Amino acid sequence: MKPPMPNAKPPGLVAIEREMARQGKDALASFSDVAKRAGAVAASIRQTGRLLLLGMGASHGLNRAVAPLFRAHGVDALALPLSEQLDQPLACNGRTVIVTSQSGESIEVVRWLALAHPGTDVFGLTMDAGSTLARSLPCMIGAGGVETGFAATRSAFVGVAIYAAVLSALGTDPAPFLRVLRAPTEPDIADAVAALAGVRTIVTSARRLQGLAEVLALGLTELARLPCFALEGGQFRHGPMEMLGPDVGTVFLRGADVTGDRVRGLAETVAVTGAPTVVLDASGRAPATGAVTVVAGQHEGIAALAALLPVAQRLMIGCAIMRVADLGTPVRTQKITRTE
Repeated sequence: MKPPMPNAKPPGLVAIEREMARQGKDALASFSDVAKRAGAVAASIRQTGRLLLLGMGASHGLNRAVAPLFRAHGVDALALPLSEQLDQPLACNGRTVIVTSQSGESIEVVRWLALAHPGTDVFGLTMDAGSTLARSLPCMIGAGGVETGFAATRSAFVGVAIYAAVLSALGTDPAPFLRVLRAPTEPDIADAVAALAGVRTIVTSARRLQGLAEVLALGLTELARLPCFALEGGQFRHGPMEMLGPDVGTVFLRGADVTGDRVRGLAETVAVTGAPTVVLDASGRAPATGAVTVVAGQHEGIAALAALLPVAQRLMIGCAIMRVADLGTPVRTQKITRTE
């Protein structure tokens, strides 16, 4: 498939690349800037022992990505879409609640704040210090201001850093995460992009990193305008493998945790079907046979998210460049969703 891109980069891609170029610096600044508020959030979590993470789109995917890391501290952590919380509310009493929204202005955020009358253990995470969310709740504010590029890149990376600050206040050693931020790498993704060039849909999948797989699937859909969806590894085996074949691409995310071998086993099973198979791999272990592996060091937990998210961002852009001439310019949606 030949790229439809003109000689000059489309403005949407320029905006996205500008966001990504500064995300490491902004993430480091955010980790330090929110330390005091992150400590207050951690104190609330210790007191309640229960955490509800609310968001939409990539913010929900981010919440899904960090929920297992809070569970590792013995916290009853659950991530729900704000739309679901509005329509089928889970009781917030006795829980610490974090509302995540890069803009702080999504319609679900604004409506939930008006209806829920949040109490003392409710906090926000946003990039906009002047937003409705920031004016309504004690918030952890990401450095660098609002994100302008379509598809979440910098905001998701900064969000990882803010959650790293909360986890650090709970007792997670931040050193591995900070090492990733201070010494970023850019593994070659050319073979991975080429493997996915002719597919008609892409499935992303992981185990403990499933939230990151969901962020990637959303970004691929938004930028490449290609049907993409995320299936947790166990769920992938329960029926959906029937769709596999040469025109269904798959991307697996693998970290240095106890689920890494199960991710490898599934990737190898998928590759046998002829489905183009890519593994974004931070496990430090032997690669999956039959898959294109992008090696991103050896990391687990919040450090794995920091190592793999930029690789996932570059992959979704690489796939989109082959398909979309006006990459990064939405045609049916907006950066900030204001209608339900």
